[in-house]
Amino acid sequence: MESIAVVTGGAGGIGLAIAGKLAQSHEAVYIADLHPERLSRSQEYKSLVSEGRIRAYHCDVTQSGDVMQMASFISSKGKIRTLINNAGATDCGSLQELTSESWRREISLNLDAAFVCFHAFAEKLKLNRGVVVNITSVNGFSVYGNPAYSAAKAGLIHFTKSIAVEYGKFGVRANSVAPGTVRTSIWNVKIQENPKLFDDILQFYPLGRIVNPQDVADAVMFLVSDQAAAITGVCLPVDCGLTAGQAPMARTLTQSDSY
Repeated sequence: MESIAVVTGGAGGIGLAIAGKLAQSHEAVYIADLHPERLSRSQEYKSLVSEGRIRAYHCDVTQSGDVMQMASFISSKGKIRTLINNAGATDCGSLQELTSESWRREISLNLDAAFVCFHAFAEKLKLNRGVVVNITSVNGFSVYGNPAYSAAKAGLIHFTKSIAVEYGKFGVRANSVAPGTVRTSIWNVKIQENPKLFDDILQFYPLGRIVNPQDVADAVMFLVSDQAAAITGVCLPVDCGLTAGQAPMARTLTQSDSY
């Protein structure tokens, strides 16, 4: 039977990078997305798509019925070895802008969907001693705006630990990856509003650059691999040093140009 990985929200920049990387170690990678047609427009992964190594499945991961149908279909195609809960988005920047409806919508997509997807594949993951990686965010550690999204991502970190502790006896490993700012197409609107957006935020990143989708995919690939066989329940920041601290703050406090 085919060795299968499932990546939710997989038709976007981060999801596609993860799918492309996992195609190196899985016979098939299924992308579960509301817009699977984006996959056909990807030139970078065109060969993997044409070979059937990356496959699209239309699914609304916030709807449990859709997810259960997806899990049933994909599970019939092979052994579910890997689940990547990557689906996520935000469109509300502050508490003062939040409504009850927008709060529920963002919690549903960024946290509830990960539970629903894990629940749908849990038995298969137990059978195959599978691996779960949840894509969270540095927003789960501290305040960078987008409070509903941030609360959901913080919850996702704890949910990951719950899987690791409860399902470890079945050989299931669960970890999360917390990217910093990642340059993908979702930033296009904000860049139109402020063309210097990324230049402005570089001062907060010790490495002097922001994250790219391949950085996230590389971290996921490591956590899925046997090289991480003893690692479970951790959250790995992939943030070019953002959460380590900010040089401008250290420079101001110490009055030292060493920072």
